[in-house]
Amino acid sequence: MQEVLDVPNEVAAELAGIGDGVLGALRERLGCKINLRGNRLTFDGDDIKVVEAKAVVEELVDLVESGQEIGAGTVDTILNAIDEAEDVRGIFDDVVWSHRGKRITPKTVMQKRYVDAIRKCTVTFGIGPAGTGKTYLAIALAVSALSDRQVGRIILTRPAVEAGERLGFLPGDVLAKVDPYMRPLFDALYDTMDPEKLNAYIERGTIEVAPLAFMRGRTLNDSFIILDEAQNTSPEQMQMFLTRLGFGSKVVVTGDVTQIDLPREQASGLIQVQSILGSIDGIEFVQFSHEDVVRHKLVQRIVEAYKLHSEETGTARKR
Repeated sequence: MQEVLDVPNEVAAELAGIGDGVLGALRERLGCKINLRGNRLTFDGDDIKVVEAKAVVEELVDLVESGQEIGAGTVDTILNAIDEAEDVRGIFDDVVWSHRGKRITPKTVMQKRYVDAIRKCTVTFGIGPAGTGKTYLAIALAVSALSDRQVGRIILTRPAVEAGERLGFLPGDVLAKVDPYMRPLFDALYDTMDPEKLNAYIERGTIEVAPLAFMRGRTLNDSFIILDEAQNTSPEQMQMFLTRLGFGSKVVVTGDVTQIDLPREQASGLIQVQSILGSIDGIEFVQFSHEDVVRHKLVQRIVEAYKLHSEETGTARKR
């Protein structure tokens, strides 16, 4: 079967841009020949594949005409949305935060569900591999909530667990020693607001970035609290953290259970908490997979390869 589709000039330019990245993704994922000449797309292949390809391109046309930027990953998002009967525009039109013209939106169906869960629930767990946007989206939502005065402060924390290098070998006082562990959180913050404003918030205590050990004994009211790298918490630390929750606060816990830096005999609080709190109202667990990785395509393949290896060898952590 062969079909021809005329697309607007701006759509043709997007499809042909970035080294034919979008067209390449279409050909790879849809399994039919797709050629672009001028503003005319030609589809050639099995009937079902051609119909599906046309449907995806029509969604791309709508996105470009609505002002959305598209890339190779957009094709995956549209296909996943179609598979799961989701509204494609509902995903891309959900602007979590906007800074200096950069719009932060969900990029996959699961990211959209994660964003919706954080808005709806008091406690949300985002669990999955690196590159799925767990921490980045949570911080963007926190900054948005602070801007809209839904909360009075943001608290970001992670366990300062070494991955091969000891804290004691690093120079400086305690804060200087833990700074490398907090740095990814600072990077995400600097991506969502101007440095001067961020520094002012930090000086006033409106935004706090601190190791998990600093949370003990506190009650955190009117706060948006994010625990990152939660796979490196012990069950006792996880319980301690979750019981810091105060009135008017929201908690997001993120982690990747395939990248645990704890000793093998030490149980992970993130693995254990799923069986303990999974049925409680107001708490939601969102599970990401390699398909939600929005970094380089090769990262998806690396994540999936390690997942298969751990399953085949039985080396996956179970506690």
